[in-house]
Amino acid sequence: MNNKVELLGYYGNDLIHASSAWTSTSRDLTEDKIERVPKLLKMLAAEGHHTPFEKSSLHFLVTVDQATHIHLLKHRIGVSINGESARYKELKEDKSYIPQDWDNRWTIALQNFTDRANHLYHECLEDLTPILGRKRAKESARFFKTFNSQITMDIMFNWRSFAHFQGLRNSEHAQVEVRELAQQMLDLVKQIDGNPFQHTIEAFNF
Repeated sequence: MNNKVELLGYYGNDLIHASSAWTSTSRDLTEDKIERVPKLLKMLAAEGHHTPFEKSSLHFLVTVDQATHIHLLKHRIGVSINGESARYKELKEDKSYIPQDWDNRWTIALQNFTDRANHLYHECLEDLTPILGRKRAKESARFFKTFNSQITMDIMFNWRSFAHFQGLRNSEHAQVEVRELAQQMLDLVKQIDGNPFQHTIEAFNF
């Protein structure tokens, strides 16, 4: 299957970011100050005053291949991640990713290789369970799992960490799979009813 992402929820908006910045002077909101929110957010983003953007959060559920999983794990500051574990459970769904830009020969070859590896994973787990115990069987049988195996991950960013993630991963220099995931995440945020992060998105030129 393709990698996929779902926006589970969010907290905050442009005004939350602006109010956080105004805490250093006055949080009292006037119509004039509210009108200046877009300009303020652009200044904060451009000059590296990013602390106010930590006051909001974006919560996603993703299903991704192992390479993308590793890319995500490299983002730790301002990011909270929990993922599916083949150590604690048997991965019965056998979710796997096949690159969309491969020709038919290699697509079929990888699918066949993946199917064989998944069969060996389940067979090994069952055979080793009475010998090693279920816990050790699960954690060791997973060595049969291929690098295109997918797991589901629960990820929460604050906006500052999300902006950093977008800058690195939604880039022509990033691997295709994580770049596509980053773009899907950004699209979901842009589609939130009421567009609460419109001016923040514009401030970071996303």
